[in-house]
Amino acid sequence: MKLRPLHDRLIVKRLDGEEKTAGGLFIPDTAKEKPQKGTIIAAGNGKKTDEGKTVAMDVKVGDTVLFGKYAGTEIKVDGEELLMMREDDILAVVE
Repeated sequence: MKLRPLHDRLIVKRLDGEEKTAGGLFIPDTAKEKPQKGTIIAAGNGKKTDEGKTVAMDVKVGDTVLFGKYAGTEIKVDGEELLMMREDDILAVVE
């Protein structure tokens, strides 16, 4: 299924979390925190102003981004867990 987010929304795929600690211990799935880093897989056109103009987004498809712990809404598409969020939820772009 193809998704095209509207306006300033993004579809983000979380990157896999750490499997082991720095000391070499394996972390079980139940104890893992969800990563706050992901890759943008789809993006809308941008935010609309009151005058009806579209303001382009600062991020693009393929960017690796950092976002807040509780940012976005979890959605499931074709059995894959994704996040839908607004551009404002993005904290930084990893370069």
